[in-house]
Amino acid sequence: MNANALDLNLVRVLDALLRERSVTRAGEQIGLSQPAVSAALNRLRHILNDQLFVRRGNEMVPTPRAESLAEPVRGALREIERAFQSTRKFDPAGLDRTFTLMGADFFSMLLMPLLATRIAALAPQVSLRFLDSARGDVARLLQDDQIDAALERPLMIPDWVSSTLLFHSPFAIIAAKDNAVIRRAGVREGEVLPMELFCDLPHAIRSIDGSMSGFTDEALTKIGRSRRVSLALPHFQAVALATVSGNYLAAVPRQFADTVARKLPIAIYEPPLPIPVPEIRMYWHARHDDEPPHQWLRDQIQEAIDALGFRQTGNGIAP
Repeated sequence: MNANALDLNLVRVLDALLRERSVTRAGEQIGLSQPAVSAALNRLRHILNDQLFVRRGNEMVPTPRAESLAEPVRGALREIERAFQSTRKFDPAGLDRTFTLMGADFFSMLLMPLLATRIAALAPQVSLRFLDSARGDVARLLQDDQIDAALERPLMIPDWVSSTLLFHSPFAIIAAKDNAVIRRAGVREGEVLPMELFCDLPHAIRSIDGSMSGFTDEALTKIGRSRRVSLALPHFQAVALATVSGNYLAAVPRQFADTVARKLPIAIYEPPLPIPVPEIRMYWHARHDDEPPHQWLRDQIQEAIDALGFRQTGNGIAP
């Protein structure tokens, strides 16, 4: 190929097409019309002697040659952006912007009050908005700029979504402090619930899609056991309230259990089997990787999580 035939706009078009898989969306991302993107793609095909993208329905599917260029092209563009970025220091005190986050009510209850307080002190003109996980597909919402970041368990995401590990979230079992069945069995708070009791008592689970199973059921199936899931609710807080008012057990994140046990008459127990510990990650569109306000927001989320002690709760396999 003739490298002199390339210009920066062609590289930007290739990067946008690899991210968006659509001529229209790629043009919207970099400010070019659909005909201009199509013309640039034709030039790239000629220069590289490869189709680069083939149409499948409404999607542009990259060829192996195009896929091999994705990371080198993205890295090169980032280096160019860094080279031309203003040297003026970013000052959050002057930032006037609304950031939108998405996740479970776990975060709206435990993280957002502290995060909002920290950001109000540093950037008084910044507003925060938090959407529930049930709002929709993370990748689509990031692509459409409806959210700035999502706080979720591991997701199958396209390569234009960036992510970082926030913390691990081992499970604890919660029940009402006055649960008569557990009391008669002589199990004390903090102890391991007997397997028979764990499987026989009804369980409440948090489920945003209505499914009646989760990590705990997968772990039970591996040892040939099952539990009785009697109630599925869309929010962790609703699950906690259900355990208080009924005879339910619930497997919930340890960080959440520790918090609600200080406010509700809830007892915490250890599960009778190892349950894989989910990672909790933060996801955002890669176009914001090097944007100072977005970097600052991500740093504030990380620092708030550190302040809450979420990282110290544990990782690997719950006991």
